[in-house]
Amino acid sequence: MFKFALRRLAYVPVSLLFVSAVLFTVLRLTGNPIDTYLDINRTDEQVAALTKRLHLDQSLPVQFLIYLKDVMSGDFGQSLQFGEPAINVVIERAGASIQLVTAALVIAAIIGILAGMACAVFKDKLPDFLISTLAVAAQSMPSFWLGILLIQFFAVQLRWLPTSGRGGWENLVLPAFTLAAYLLPNIILITRTSMLETLREQFVVTAIAKGLSGRQVLFRHALPNALNPIISFIGLQVGRLMGGAIITETIFAWPGIGRLMIGSIFQRDVPVVIAGVLIVSVVIVVANLAVDILLSINDPRIRLD
Repeated sequence: MFKFALRRLAYVPVSLLFVSAVLFTVLRLTGNPIDTYLDINRTDEQVAALTKRLHLDQSLPVQFLIYLKDVMSGDFGQSLQFGEPAINVVIERAGASIQLVTAALVIAAIIGILAGMACAVFKDKLPDFLISTLAVAAQSMPSFWLGILLIQFFAVQLRWLPTSGRGGWENLVLPAFTLAAYLLPNIILITRTSMLETLREQFVVTAIAKGLSGRQVLFRHALPNALNPIISFIGLQVGRLMGGAIITETIFAWPGIGRLMIGSIFQRDVPVVIAGVLIVSVVIVVANLAVDILLSINDPRIRLD
């Protein structure tokens, strides 16, 4: 197990190096950084000073090596909006985004797995039809529309929950459920398919023949063997959740990285954008590493070369 984790951990620097190279290339292809940082009223002295500070007078390979050195040391430059190191600004918001994404993942996983199991148990019956129909319909529901609908019903009409902002658990409910709805339909359908395949396996038939209760057959024998595709899917969707969180954070005024990135793009705050992209990349890479480890725990055969 330890060797398997080390092998997967060895891929993390390679992934981050690739992301850094792509980000550097995109930044250079989008135009001269001078035009991004300075407006049309710039002076020659300002241009010369900024050219030297950004090392634009060096060749591209040298610029890339300097860029990698700064990234490895966590030096992304000063934020143009906040007047402090960009990495500090992003880290302050990262906690809020991770909290929101984690809550959404837990909600989607619990509800999705239980609903998918219900569909498999009651295959071709009314519960299966209703849950599957709702899951398919929910896939076409835009998250911004769902968020506004939840605010209108639970916050404005019923006054049960706050409309926006970050505070106690009640502030997390609406944005977490809005973001969870992004994954929930797929988890239901994947769980249903995986459980149906597992329930046809011989070891399940044997467990039933031995007289085990339905709950024991489902949760002790069938579910662990049906989890692999579900865990893999959830791990692959962490990046989508981070992207979907941008809309959710904007709707609910949630102070996360997504909302910060949108504001920084409009304000041309390039250091914050770079730091935000790399921090999000780190979160996604670490999440995928965690998924690999979970899969190896659930199915030891994965550890084999």
